[in-house]
Amino acid sequence: MVAFIAVDWGTTNRRAFRIEDGKVAATERDDRGAANVASGVYETEVAGIRARLGDLPILLAGMVGSNIGWRSVPYVAAPAGLAEVAAALDRIDDRTAIVPGLSYRDGVHADVMRGEEVQLLGAVAAGLVPPDALLCQPGTHCKWATLDKGRITQFTTAMTGELFALLRAHGVLSRQLGHPVEPGAAFLEGVAEGARRDLAASLFAIRARGVLGLAHDAQAASFASGLLIGADTAARIEAGVTVHILADPALGALYASAIDALGGTSHHIDSQAAFVAGITRIQDLAA
Repeated sequence: MVAFIAVDWGTTNRRAFRIEDGKVAATERDDRGAANVASGVYETEVAGIRARLGDLPILLAGMVGSNIGWRSVPYVAAPAGLAEVAAALDRIDDRTAIVPGLSYRDGVHADVMRGEEVQLLGAVAAGLVPPDALLCQPGTHCKWATLDKGRITQFTTAMTGELFALLRAHGVLSRQLGHPVEPGAAFLEGVAEGARRDLAASLFAIRARGVLGLAHDAQAASFASGLLIGADTAARIEAGVTVHILADPALGALYASAIDALGGTSHHIDSQAAFVAGITRIQDLAA
C-alpha cells in the first residue's frame, strides 16, 4: 500500500490522517471545517496539511466537496458501495482528489451525505459490521443507513442534533435546557414520550411541566434530548433489530440507550477505524 493523507473535512471541524500500510501513522484535528475556510484558500490549506504530515497523495472527504467547500462534486446515487465511490473521485490534480458523497431518492423523499459514506462503508471493509446491516451515525444530522451486500441501499438524515441545539439556544425552552444531558431516568422518560411521535406537543409540555412544578429544570435537557432521540429512533427501528452505532462514546451511549429501550439491540463501532478502512479502500481502488 502506498502511504497517503486522508482528510475527513466536516462543516466545523477537520481531521487529517497520514496512513501507511492501512494504519494511522500520524493525525491532527482542528476547527478548520468548510464553514471556517474561505473558498480561495483551499490550495493553501492542503499545502499546509502536506507540510505537517508529509508530501504525499491526499484524499479529501466530506464538506470540502460541497457548495460551501473547495468545489461542488456531484453525488453518487445509492445504491452504491466503495467501488462506485472510488470510480467517481473528483481529481483536483494527479495527487489530490475529493470523495463525491452519496444521494438517495425515494418518491418525494430525497437525501444526501458527504463524508459519512466513508465511515459507513468502511465499517464493512474493516469487518466491524456484517455486509447486511442497519447503521446509525449520530451527530448534528443523524444518518441511518441500510447496507445490503456491503453497499448502501437507502439512508435517512434526521436533524436531531441541530434541533436540540436550536431549542437550547433559542425560544421558550432555552432557559430550561442549560443543564448537562445524562442517560438516566429523565432521558429514558423522554425516549418513551418521543416514541409517541407527537413531537411538537411533547416539546411544549417541557415548559408546562416546569411551570406547574411537575418536573425540575435540572432534568429538562436530558428529557428533551431523550424526546428528540426517541422520536428519531422510533421512526427507524422495529423490535428485535440490531443497530450498529458509529459515534463518540457519549453521544453513542445516548443512542444505544434509546435503541435498547425501544426493543432494539445496539452495538458501538469505532468510527475512526471505520473511516480509515473506508478511505484506504477507496485509495486502493482508485490507484
